[in-house]
Amino acid sequence: MPKRFVAVMLAISFLTACGTPEPVQVESAQAFVGARIIDGTGENPIDDGVLVVRDGRIEAVGTSAELTVPEGATLIDVAGKTIIPGLINTHGHVNGTLGLETNHFTRENLLRQLRLYARYGVTTVNSLGGDQEVSAVIRDAQNTKDLTRSRLLIAGSVVSGDTPEAAHAMIEKNLAFKADFIKIRVDDGLGRGKKMTPEVYESVIDRAHQAGLPVAAHLVYLEDAIGLAQADVDYIAHSIRDKVVDDALIALLKEKDITYCPTLMREVSVYAYESVPDFFEDPFFLKAADPAVIEQLKNPERMSRIKNSQNAQWFKKHLSTAMENLRKLADGGVTIAFGTDTGLPGRFQGYFEHMELSMMASAGLSPMQILSSATGDAAKAIGREDIGTLESGKWADFLVLAEDPLLDISNTRSIETVWIAGNKVDDE
Repeated sequence: MPKRFVAVMLAISFLTACGTPEPVQVESAQAFVGARIIDGTGENPIDDGVLVVRDGRIEAVGTSAELTVPEGATLIDVAGKTIIPGLINTHGHVNGTLGLETNHFTRENLLRQLRLYARYGVTTVNSLGGDQEVSAVIRDAQNTKDLTRSRLLIAGSVVSGDTPEAAHAMIEKNLAFKADFIKIRVDDGLGRGKKMTPEVYESVIDRAHQAGLPVAAHLVYLEDAIGLAQADVDYIAHSIRDKVVDDALIALLKEKDITYCPTLMREVSVYAYESVPDFFEDPFFLKAADPAVIEQLKNPERMSRIKNSQNAQWFKKHLSTAMENLRKLADGGVTIAFGTDTGLPGRFQGYFEHMELSMMASAGLSPMQILSSATGDAAKAIGREDIGTLESGKWADFLVLAEDPLLDISNTRSIETVWIAGNKVDDE
């Protein structure tokens, strides 16, 4: 028997025992009628679909021939439209960025970023590092049917250290405010720094798993991906960029059910501003962009520095390797989780997510593969069973699109409305 029904019956019994029973108030439903529904499970779309939402959650989904719209429901005509689950960014950052500045870590600024993500249809963000206690406060306030901004998961501080003991001390601080992930960096800055050793990252993974938390690893090199996979890391947080992956790694990632997040737009952001990028003229970008930030990024001296940066040019050169690896891993059956590394200065939250979808298509993934990676598979990657697919009982986080993204993934940009917990998100 459904828990909700049991709770209602207990309430009625209690009120009856105490005297005259009060009527039980049941929120009226909303019924979105007539759209093609892509539910995020990877199954075929539902044509002439009906999506019933009540109390912030999905009550039913199916064809108009299968479902009867509840009596008294508010009908919302979406004929000719396409409904998809809200996009889930499994690797973003919600932090102190304001324009091209950092150190603006306030509640108001974090909420501004979450509203911006929501406007672009990104209804959940897994913030992988740099999170503070106020982030946890915001996260803990979102389990409500009144939500109108993106959901947030957090990793706290990125764990580092030259010894297991030093790294464990950082883990404990993150555990104190109930981080959802532990993140580490296994990266030497293209040979300019010191990389976390296997001894340390193996110890971090063991300690995090003891605490019931998954571990995400920032990396660059194939060799480190192999070592981390052998140590049972849960989530590879960037593309492998230096070499093309082989069948042995593909088999290892599948065997251990390790998720791979490509963050192709992270690579683009490193070198994109060596000149004026084409997207500066895109109305979909300009609707939320700050003109002052655009002018700063057009500064000739700044562009020259990027053009002459060895770091930027290395990542530009190796973007093709990252894209080839994404295709090979996806074709090999490795779980791909959508992510962008947005949130740092110059990595535009919301807009870059749609550019990432298009880059995944350029890498060779089908629209259905891409949508699954950004919805159902993304939810599994971050351990959330209550979002990601349009199924009964899950939060009603979804987009209404004017065009079908299965025909062209760039049609995710044809957003007409965004809904979070059944609430329409303001587009301002």
